[in-house]
Amino acid sequence: MSHLNLATLDTSQHPYLPASSQTLFAAKAKRKFTFEDISKQIGRNEVATAAIFYGQAKASAEDIANLAKVLDIPLKLLEEQLSGFPDRGRSVEMPPKEPLIYRLYEIVQNYGYAYKAVLNEKFGDGIMSAISFSTKVEKETDADGNNWAVITLRGKWLPFSRF
Repeated sequence: MSHLNLATLDTSQHPYLPASSQTLFAAKAKRKFTFEDISKQIGRNEVATAAIFYGQAKASAEDIANLAKVLDIPLKLLEEQLSGFPDRGRSVEMPPKEPLIYRLYEIVQNYGYAYKAVLNEKFGDGIMSAISFSTKVEKETDADGNNWAVITLRGKWLPFSRF
């Protein structure tokens, strides 16, 4: 368990998050768990785990039971708070104001058409799914000691239908 660099929740900055977010983040902070710590214990990817905390991903019954156990939250409470469907995309105003989230948005603004062109050349006319999708975040350190963020986006290619 890492006690440094612990993501917590400031509800004043996130007014549209579901009640489950406060419950989950409070328990996470109390135990000083990182998303990596929690994800290893519940058997999920750390980004997927964080997405559950922010109300952006659907928690399975198994996820709910595991989170209740790992975070010592009453199962019934988590079942009530996490059994619905996520209201995805509502938690961030556009364009985002938080600098890191804005940089991700900026990457799409600056390179979106380049990504589209290269993907279309490689796969044909279609889109990359954000439903049949996985992602991961890794940290690389180069020979000079500089840290680099590596974000992998892996989505199923969905060709447009001809009709």
